[in-house]
Amino acid sequence: MKLLEGKTAIITGASRGIGKAIAIKFAEEGCNIAFTDLFEDENMKNTEAELVALGVKAKGYASNAANFEDTDRVVNEIVADFGAIDALVNNAGITKDTLLMRMTEDQWDAVINVNLKSVFNFTKAAQKIMLKQKSGSIVNMSSVVGVSGNAGQSNYSASKAGIIGFTKSIAKELGSRGIRSNAIAPGFIITEMTAKIPEDARKQWEANIPMKRGGTPEEVAKVALFLASDLSSYVSGQVINVCGAMNT
Repeated sequence: MKLLEGKTAIITGASRGIGKAIAIKFAEEGCNIAFTDLFEDENMKNTEAELVALGVKAKGYASNAANFEDTDRVVNEIVADFGAIDALVNNAGITKDTLLMRMTEDQWDAVINVNLKSVFNFTKAAQKIMLKQKSGSIVNMSSVVGVSGNAGQSNYSASKAGIIGFTKSIAKELGSRGIRSNAIAPGFIITEMTAKIPEDARKQWEANIPMKRGGTPEEVAKVALFLASDLSSYVSGQVINVCGAMNT
């Protein structure tokens, strides 16, 4: 039997990158997938088709994860369409990197709202269903810079550190109801986002990683699968670094 056979997961920001890799890995293990992104575009349609081709029910939803009311609306739609929420993967995120002396209030607010407030929005909306079910797994995408910080990323680091505190608090709040909450802290993962980093900076990053390479979205997805499945049935409130020993 597949690890997530007959389960349903919500994955935010899953039209591309790490989110898409998680959606595909979950679908390969029999999970029905409701995924969100800001716009219903070609990426969303292509991802939906790829997931359906794996033999599961899948649907993409346009959603502003940073907006409380819109999140509540889309979660209600998902429940109406799928009937349950067994796993929630809060993956939506953006970067607006710059030194603090140059950072604008808008750059700060945008990153905090998309990266951190979205986790609050989706978790609060999904917990209503999970509480009724007395089961569920919440997987929040943090970052190694949320653990250790990084110059030029004070907004991003703060948002990802906030996710860790939120994750641990929710694990303590909801553990008695059979709901688990964990975080993943990826390191340097090769995605469209990191591809924008200049080549010399990218090489410098890799030189500082003990495994001497960037990770892949699929490697993060395997950890998400572990946390969403019963393989981690007694794991909650934890942060798993997926970083090639960079943050050791």
